[in-house]
Amino acid sequence: MKQNPYFQLFSTFFKIGATTFGGGYAMLPIIKREVVETHGWLHEEEFVDVLAVAQSSPGAVAINSAIFIGCKLHGYPGAVASMLGAVLPSFIVILTIAIFFARYTEIPVVAAAFAGIRPAVAALIAAAVLKIGKPVLKSRTQIIFALAFLILSSAFNVHPVAVIVLGAGSGLLLSYLSTEQDGEESAS
Repeated sequence: MKQNPYFQLFSTFFKIGATTFGGGYAMLPIIKREVVETHGWLHEEEFVDVLAVAQSSPGAVAINSAIFIGCKLHGYPGAVASMLGAVLPSFIVILTIAIFFARYTEIPVVAAAFAGIRPAVAALIAAAVLKIGKPVLKSRTQIIFALAFLILSSAFNVHPVAVIVLGAGSGLLLSYLSTEQDGEESAS
């Protein structure tokens, strides 16, 4: 029996949201696994394109990704189903924590647990960068650009939108230059 597509989107993103810790970037490898490998809803290149749009849009990258994927698959109702699935687990957990957090932060066991969670979250984010970066960084030029954008972003605090715009401009320039070069080679 075929499952309702909206429920399938909702339940997939709810499961991702409920089992992934560390925020949006930590969720990306799980979203990729579910959307590309498990369900085959998108090809790897399409997923990377979704990430580019999601990253350049205001809001959380994982939520934006869920919305774009849902919309691509089943229009606006799919976007709503995916978004609700991705948002509800965090909303429920944050609401629960907010209710009880102030009471328990002074307990040494709770403080120790949070001290251990912080490096684990950093590791999850680093793993997400590695998993997402592998299929994107296929050439030396792409690696050089990625490093340049990393330096601009982290060392010079260039705004993420400016980095995205520079990336788009770089891609357009490289495409133009390769088209020009191909035209000169075919003319000779």
